[in-house]
Amino acid sequence: MPGGKTGIMRADRKETLRYLGYRGQEIKTQILQMIEEAATELERSSTPKSIYREYECEVTSDKIKLGEFEIHSKNLAVNLKGCERAVLLAATIGRAADYMIKKYSISNMAKATVVQAAGAACIESYVDEVEEAIRKDAAKRGLYLRPRFSPGYGDFALDYQRNIFQILECNKRIGVTLTEGNLMMPSKSVTAIIGLTTKERESCQMETCSLCDKTDCEFRAHNTAAEGEKDEF
Repeated sequence: MPGGKTGIMRADRKETLRYLGYRGQEIKTQILQMIEEAATELERSSTPKSIYREYECEVTSDKIKLGEFEIHSKNLAVNLKGCERAVLLAATIGRAADYMIKKYSISNMAKATVVQAAGAACIESYVDEVEEAIRKDAAKRGLYLRPRFSPGYGDFALDYQRNIFQILECNKRIGVTLTEGNLMMPSKSVTAIIGLTTKERESCQMETCSLCDKTDCEFRAHNTAAEGEKDEF
């Protein structure tokens, strides 16, 4: 099942603060103003696009087959255990964030840092939006989503980016390319695998990143962090 999505996305101001490292402390008016300016510019200038396709999924203890695509990863195998189908996804918000970061790195490093954070919030928000479309389609068939899992998480090697790019034709379809080190350009882009399961209790509620063994990641508890933080927006 091929699919894709273009459209608008929002630069979540609270998420931007989190990416900047704020955890409830007082925030200067100047920072809030820079966030608002960066977010507004990104929302106006970004060109979000995505492509995704669904495949039959076979899982063993450390091997996954998505159609003819074979992956060796114990962490991903745990994530996809029991899934008979899975979605291969790529998404980007376009080059606006990279252009802005380059521009402000020359004249205003503080603002460049804010744009970096706002861009990260943008792509996260957009991928959530794409995932919600996948979720609704899956629900019609009695299927539920597992947490999305990207190359570079745990032992899911970044080298698999090249396979994903070839299968989804990322350059042709959404204008994303890979560097020699398998990093994506534009930088605010994401690839991921999302398992589909018939068991609702094993579906993703987007509450934790507990399947990833990168325990030093500050965004591990992305959706449960600091419930008591004051919402500035």
